[in-house]
Amino acid sequence: MTEGVPESAQRNPLLYIGGGALLLAMAVDASAVIGRHLGWNLRGSIELIRAAMLVASSCAVIMATLAGRHAKVHLLLNRLRPPERAIARLQGNALGVLFFVLLAVGGMWIAADLWNAHEESELLHIRYAPLRVLAIAAMWGAAAVLVSRCCGGRRS
Repeated sequence: MTEGVPESAQRNPLLYIGGGALLLAMAVDASAVIGRHLGWNLRGSIELIRAAMLVASSCAVIMATLAGRHAKVHLLLNRLRPPERAIARLQGNALGVLFFVLLAVGGMWIAADLWNAHEESELLHIRYAPLRVLAIAAMWGAAAVLVSRCCGGRRS
């Protein structure tokens, strides 16, 4: 089941939280499709799927950052000498920090602007504020991992 997944990732609770959210999204969608064919309507299935996907993607962003699995241009990196490669990796991590910080700050700006708006989904009344907080926390978490990599010199 976890073949090919590093042991450190297998012990990560984010793997199980994100995987559970994906399973929930799949079960809700499958139930909605089966229900449609049987003439039943599963109200709010899309809202549930969107919330589950936000949880799954937030976990995935942090896990990809922890594993150093974000996109890299190996075509360029492999042609650099080791000192230049280390500098390029450090610059990539620094740009990653900037990217995630800007996403988090933008999310915080939107959350602060709409905090008292009592936004919620139409059918199931799922509040958007906690989902935004989760996404913002994931962006700060990914930024923190990259900052520790920049300061600690750990290979990405």
